[in-house]
Amino acid sequence: MPGAPTAVTPEALRAVLETNVVGVVRVINTMLPLLRQSAHPRIVNRSSHVASLTLQTTPGVDLGAANGAYTPSKTLLNAVTIQYAKELAETDSKINNACPGYVATDLNGFAGTSTAQQGAAIAVRLAALADDGPTGGLFDDDGTVAW
Repeated sequence: MPGAPTAVTPEALRAVLETNVVGVVRVINTMLPLLRQSAHPRIVNRSSHVASLTLQTTPGVDLGAANGAYTPSKTLLNAVTIQYAKELAETDSKINNACPGYVATDLNGFAGTSTAQQGAAIAVRLAALADDGPTGGLFDDDGTVAW
């Protein structure tokens, strides 16, 4: 994982954006024809609390050290999700971003405070939204996360 913004190379930034944004766009656009055949199409992207510009700029909120690639890539994913929600607003589709929390994975050396199963709960909940559920939002287990 590239670290501080001053240490990130353009190549490292491109690699992270390719995974966290471009890859998501590829999957969504590939799956949309099938989703359009569904009675209840749902798209759930994995975002992060670190993607919230509100949380990033709130004094006293600690989301870790400055990061020049991962954090901005998740913020861009939030923006992309909003654009999909706007485009799909007149359909039955719901597209949202899920913040799983600090999950113990190989990404953080298994230092996270919740299990993969706990981290999956918000994604499952968003995937099973009712037709009158929200779209174009960022959510965690406690509800809406500020952009």
